[in-house]
Amino acid sequence: MGLLRTTAIGALLVLATGCGPWVSFAMAEGGRPAFDTVVVDAGHGGEDHGARSPGGLAEKEIVLDVSRRLAARLRAQGLSVKLTRQDDRFVPLETRTSLANAAGADLFVSVHANSAGTARPKGVETYFVSLDASDAGAGRLARRENSAFAGEPSLTAAADPLAALLGDLVVTEHVHESSEFAKLVQGELAGLGGGDVRGVKQAPFVVLMGVEMPAALVEIGFLSNAEDEGELRSARHREAIADSIARAVVAFGRRYDARRGVEQSILGLGAAR
Repeated sequence: MGLLRTTAIGALLVLATGCGPWVSFAMAEGGRPAFDTVVVDAGHGGEDHGARSPGGLAEKEIVLDVSRRLAARLRAQGLSVKLTRQDDRFVPLETRTSLANAAGADLFVSVHANSAGTARPKGVETYFVSLDASDAGAGRLARRENSAFAGEPSLTAAADPLAALLGDLVVTEHVHESSEFAKLVQGELAGLGGGDVRGVKQAPFVVLMGVEMPAALVEIGFLSNAEDEGELRSARHREAIADSIARAVVAFGRRYDARRGVEQSILGLGAAR
């Protein structure tokens, strides 16, 4: 049995029995530093175009633009922001999740654009991770987004029962905060008007399963819908999307600090106005 597996099993025993050095770490959780690092993940890239509108608008281009705008707004709030990609290139799943985990990020935001088999669906949706999709549409979307990473070693490793169990523990630890953030995002985006308010949903997105922090995936509109496509072509609308997500991040960050008793929050009371 390898060292990594032995260590993992030991970690599971500690969590199950409630004893060992991990308990002191949990008890000292209130001493964590302030909310200060966000990873923004622009979906797709390079040879992976993602969804494409009837007029030829590619998901990878739209989400990169929104992600850059979002990063700029968060940096203006004093936050440290890491982008999983800053240009038109494909970034493997493991690279995206490793970047977030290595940065010790407090939040992971993945930006995508949706598509449907008909032109009727429109509007924004926000997802947090679950092993089971909240509805059939969420399941189809997760399968489509996950297919971009098909064949990667990190997906193959997930078939290992122990790895899956450890993954479940990580997901459980952050699922409540992820749900909270997803609701904040959806509330802000709903305020833009113009599209359907499709709500907060759950689905097994692999990019959310690999990160060790609260995380959400934001679908900013349907490229298969003419109205949504027209809005996403507008720089003003993309700016409004970035502003909305930034407000949700700041609101979540303040709650995050308050729960941990942080007195010197980076996010001042006048932020994001």
